[in-house]
Amino acid sequence: MFHALIMAGGFGTRLWPLSRRDRPKQSLKLVGERTMFEHAVDRIAPIFQPEQILVVTGTEHVASLRAQAPELPPENFIVEPEGRGTAPAIGLGAIHLRRQDPEAIMVVLTADHFIADAERFRRVLTAAAQVAADDHLVTLGISPSFPSTGYGYIKQGQSLGIVEDFPIFEVERFTEKPSMETAFHMVESGEYSWNSGMFIWQVDRIIEEFQRQMPEFYVQLAEVEATLGTPGYEAALNRVWPQVTKQTIDYGVMEGADDVAVIPVDIGWSDIGSWTSLLELLPTDQNGNTVVGSHVGIDTHDTLVFGGKRLVVTIGLEGMVIVDTEDALLVCPSEREQEVRAIVRQLERENQEEYL
Repeated sequence: MFHALIMAGGFGTRLWPLSRRDRPKQSLKLVGERTMFEHAVDRIAPIFQPEQILVVTGTEHVASLRAQAPELPPENFIVEPEGRGTAPAIGLGAIHLRRQDPEAIMVVLTADHFIADAERFRRVLTAAAQVAADDHLVTLGISPSFPSTGYGYIKQGQSLGIVEDFPIFEVERFTEKPSMETAFHMVESGEYSWNSGMFIWQVDRIIEEFQRQMPEFYVQLAEVEATLGTPGYEAALNRVWPQVTKQTIDYGVMEGADDVAVIPVDIGWSDIGSWTSLLELLPTDQNGNTVVGSHVGIDTHDTLVFGGKRLVVTIGLEGMVIVDTEDALLVCPSEREQEVRAIVRQLERENQEEYL
């Protein structure tokens, strides 16, 4: 059967000061009146029953996510004692799913991405499930709209045919975030997709890949799996998980796997990985400004204003990011907003926990 695993960990450091440890990115209403997690569940509800949707998250987020999606069974929220990266999160979800359905096809999604064309997204998932049933590890590639240096890229190899009008390709290689010049040539070639971080595979197949490529983690995972459904599960998980090495699924599995397929698709996707990405998603006024909240501006252009309860007033600004919260105010040029992560690290070093 078709099952979904939504990864809902982390707190989105690049969206500080709105995103915090106790109010992470997936619980924010960035687009519309639904949280990003609610959007993620809504998008797949037409093709997945509530019992077919699993969520892997951290201890500190589980109560909030359950409240946002009360239709999902409480036992479908899989709790990591601490975050260890996407590979361990997926592994933990996989052993839970295999216990439910050993022949499951597993769709791995994220809780904090935006997808404009939800219908096409659902269609490509059903097509990808057919490809995964032929023992491929499938990843969704995003047709690039510009030469981004912020995403990884997937090079398309030999054609594997067409499934439900979607072209399928072997993956020739994965490339991490490139230089601007390299990204330009990749996009111009038409042979590359952005790496979306969404995957479809048979649950047994991904566990076999953990065994082959991450043998130490596989042994740890097997130790936890042996206790599923027993009173000893929590103790085993809490004992084993802090010893698990942090790893991403891209480095840990995908780059070294065989029989990997990519489906390039245009679904209006954004990972909302930065404040300026909202400029592409939200409406702009006649001056190119994107405003959430109350704002009065004079001679202000191409600026994002994400306000709270206060009126934000700007004069003579261009290409700025302004984010106003109850206890912190961010003001920076748009071209430097990637440095928000550095601010978060500085706050951590200075033990200013109240702002994290």
